[in-house]
Amino acid sequence: MNLLLTGGSRGLGLQIAEHQLSLGHQVYVVSRNVTKELDSLLRKFPERACFIDCDLADTGQIKKRVFDDQIGKETPLHGLISNAATAYDDLLTNLQPEPLHSMFQTNVYAPMFLTKYVVRNMLLHEVAGSIVHISSISAHTGYKGLAMYAATKGAIESFSKNTAREWGSKGIRSNCVVAGFMETEMSSSLSNEQRDRIHKRTALKRPTSLVSVASTVEYLLSDGSQSVTGQNLFVDSGTI
Repeated sequence: MNLLLTGGSRGLGLQIAEHQLSLGHQVYVVSRNVTKELDSLLRKFPERACFIDCDLADTGQIKKRVFDDQIGKETPLHGLISNAATAYDDLLTNLQPEPLHSMFQTNVYAPMFLTKYVVRNMLLHEVAGSIVHISSISAHTGYKGLAMYAATKGAIESFSKNTAREWGSKGIRSNCVVAGFMETEMSSSLSNEQRDRIHKRTALKRPTSLVSVASTVEYLLSDGSQSVTGQNLFVDSGTI
């Protein structure tokens, strides 16, 4: 399979990229830069791992940099993993327009445009592909300071469900993986006390495993989930 993955330079995205490459798939990794970890992965799989330099906050450059310059019309895409996201964490009473706009550009508008061009690619090549958006448990249960971030994930879940309905007749599926709290760079600013409180809210009393989320993505990309579309799959250590 040829897969397009955003936010693959670190954390969950890197885990997903490594997982899919180890299965023998071609992975186009979209990110703003190459981290040490991603560089190692590109060297390990030189024939099947491709880096695409693109700042998704600038949605106007997505078509040219990702699809025109790199993937091209001759390459069929079988899956999109929309993972890239930024977090604007603050109390609602401190809401500022600039960081809010930037976060919506990356977390909502970019996935929508990426989905647009991926669906066009699938229709061109008559591919019954799979689209997987990485959502967050924060869209379903409240966390102090995450109202704005949760709003972006709620928007993507609604978008995914309607995409599934719109293109299901062509065999194109769209689902969300609703991930729980994970130990990633995005959560590195939290104190041990904050982490402990989050863990205690789960049934398993521990953070969500990156491997578990990556394995769920694998399932949604595979033929084993051919009848699964328009769904939110929770991988959250039992938070809900």
